Amino acid sequence: MKFYLAPLEGLTGYIFRNAQASHFNPLDKYFTPFIAANQNGKLSSRELNDILPEHNKGLNVVPQILTNKAADFLLTIEKLQNFGYNEVNLNLGCPSGTVVSKNKGSGFLATPDALNAFLEEVFSKSTAKISIKTRIGKESPEEFGHLMDIFNQYPMEELIIHPRVQKDYYRNKPNMEVFKEALNNSKNPICYNGDLFTLEDYQNFIQECPEVKTLMLGRGMIANPGLACEILTSKGLQKDEFKAFHDHVFEDYQEVLHGDKNVLFKMKEMWFYMSYMFEDVEKHAKRIRKSQRLQDYEEAVNLLFEEREIIPGAGLFSTKKA
Repeated sequence: MKFYLAPLEGLTGYIFRNAQASHFNPLDKYFTPFIAANQNGKLSSRELNDILPEHNKGLNVVPQILTNKAADFLLTIEKLQNFGYNEVNLNLGCPSGTVVSKNKGSGFLATPDALNAFLEEVFSKSTAKISIKTRIGKESPEEFGHLMDIFNQYPMEELIIHPRVQKDYYRNKPNMEVFKEALNNSKNPICYNGDLFTLEDYQNFIQECPEVKTLMLGRGMIANPGLACEILTSKGLQKDEFKAFHDHVFEDYQEVLHGDKNVLFKMKEMWFYMSYMFEDVEKHAKRIRKSQRLQDYEEAVNLLFEEREIIPGAGLFSTKKA
């Protein structure tokens, strides 16, 4: 089984990737939060820092690109190839309203003729490998049959499917019926993404789809950065390794971000997910959320790790008790 890290904006940048790989088994691929392609091929300072080879040593990183303009996509690929990247990923999955309103991300799925023309141009002109991360439609799962006909025309590296439509955001359950149809009909390799938060989730999924050999983990990896290790070894996340991972991320953010506020914003965003790993965490999570100084935050986190235990088998949205 291969494991990938999903591209989650603001969360799975190079600092998270490096800490995860240092304290747990490195994943097979790490997909970057999306790069917003433009007509100049220029990268923002954040995008540039995230893809610099010196920030991703030893990691198999795939830059993700967000656009609906073939020329901008190809120009960005050229820029990335100058940094040594030979594979990119097209974002057809982002459900954000601001992205979708511009017919980008999962909004691009609503214009299949334009999408087909885009893919025809980029696959005919690009020398890089191209994978696609997609949802199954904008409004309705019925859209995906036609989309699969389009995808099957192109020799992509792999098709990563999150089986929800755009309007679902992250509500409702992944549509496994549509995913299984795609699995049977795709001419390209398939990777599954969606709601794999625990070892039990993985086991249930594999029982339902035993032929799948590649999984992309997203929110579940933010909550439990050792999730892939747990799946491979059946050994649950240990508190000491979780603390070491946290401290690694915390220290690295302090080196690259200016001011307590910016560091705390990043760490609190992670705790929105990580707090689900602990028993009876509400009081401690509230103290972390309310901290305004790094010292207060560090004291709150240390107290949580001292006083609370990780719930065996826990994951995002888990209701299990030790």
